[in-house]
Amino acid sequence: MKPQPIQKFRISVIEDDLWYGQLLQYHLSQNPDYEVALYASGKEFFSGVRERPDLVTIDFSLPDISGDQLLRKIAQLYPGLPVIVISAQSKIGTVVELLKLGAIDYLVKDEHTRQSLWNAVRVVRENAALNQPAAAPALAPADAHGFSTLLKGNSPAIQRTFDMMARAAQTPVNVSINGETGTGKELVANGIHLHSERRKGPFVAVNMAAIPSELVESELFGHEKGAFTGAIGRKIGKFEEANQGTLFLDEIGELSPVIQSKLLRVLQEREMQRVGGNDKIKLNVRLVTATHKNLAEEVSKGTFREDLYFRIMGLPIVLPPLRERGPDIVVLAQHFLEAFCHEYQKPPLLLSAAAQAKLVAYDYPGNVRELKTVLELAAVLSNGHEIRPVDLLFTPPTKSKDFLSEEKTLREYTRTIIRYHLDKYSNNVPLIAEKLGIGRSTIYKLVQDGEV
Repeated sequence: MKPQPIQKFRISVIEDDLWYGQLLQYHLSQNPDYEVALYASGKEFFSGVRERPDLVTIDFSLPDISGDQLLRKIAQLYPGLPVIVISAQSKIGTVVELLKLGAIDYLVKDEHTRQSLWNAVRVVRENAALNQPAAAPALAPADAHGFSTLLKGNSPAIQRTFDMMARAAQTPVNVSINGETGTGKELVANGIHLHSERRKGPFVAVNMAAIPSELVESELFGHEKGAFTGAIGRKIGKFEEANQGTLFLDEIGELSPVIQSKLLRVLQEREMQRVGGNDKIKLNVRLVTATHKNLAEEVSKGTFREDLYFRIMGLPIVLPPLRERGPDIVVLAQHFLEAFCHEYQKPPLLLSAAAQAKLVAYDYPGNVRELKTVLELAAVLSNGHEIRPVDLLFTPPTKSKDFLSEEKTLREYTRTIIRYHLDKYSNNVPLIAEKLGIGRSTIYKLVQDGEV
């Protein structure tokens, strides 16, 4: 029986700079499995292409059509076709808009473009081989997504989040989640993983703010025995743990410049080495990141690498604070109340109308995490069959007048302020130090001395 020929992976390059386009075409054609066609304009592509390509790369600034218009037209003619944007244009707002329109990656023209493109195309091809139609998760508009099993609510704000989660689950692109502390960023990341093609693989979550800076590299990439003092054996890092699955890096804005550089290299090369090791380990990991910071501002300030920002941003999802979710507050409260009654083996409790009104009126600086704490305490303290307003104990920020009237010493005031922030932000020392404008060592010293 005559063997069937291997089907070529068809790539269309749309680039008006003839020299640069030929350079990309030649570079990609070094892989004999790739069939690369070059087009000088959007018009030439649409009139000249004969078969649906497997991948398209486009220049943002073409002479006959803008990048966003080209993306929309490609999506209309070839739904689901992967598109990579390659351009000298690096404005963050433009990049975000193109990714929202469906681009799976955005590469800035520089000395690393060819290698970045090579790696990006390889990832697209690998995902195309894995993505069999029969295995695709059934995702429909609105809450047929099934995300409500993890995130409770029916408000327009959370429905918009569900829609973005569904889009993220259907594509292999990286995802970045931005939201206040306590809004449920890890739940969003896990929901995307469970509805994606990687759902049979591991979901590994890491809070970067909770790891001492000197241990971050070992935690992410692992280490070999003897790599440093105390390395008594081999350690598998989080990237290896998440291979074939999803890695969620929370508070990624806390990474040092050195670790940012190493993370960028791993993402570009799709491989890594353990600390103290020589073996290169191939990686097939989808990255989801989260932060409470505005990373675009961090890039402007020079504290976060711009090239890493573009690499991890992918599809951006903004998680709304609880105060913007209106009716979801009562839905979540009833869910938590039912769970705590079951956990503490108490008869079912109802939320009185007055209690519901009190819940909705509160501002929730601690978001869903704070609501959960309030309902847990209410379930424990209640002696009747329903939760009343008196059972709901909030801890609002201290008012300046009452705070100063206590006439404490400066050190006592300092301890009170830091203790309040430790409770509010779940002992996230880097975040607290940033909000108070003090060094982390000051907080660690007070904690160590037992003063807070």
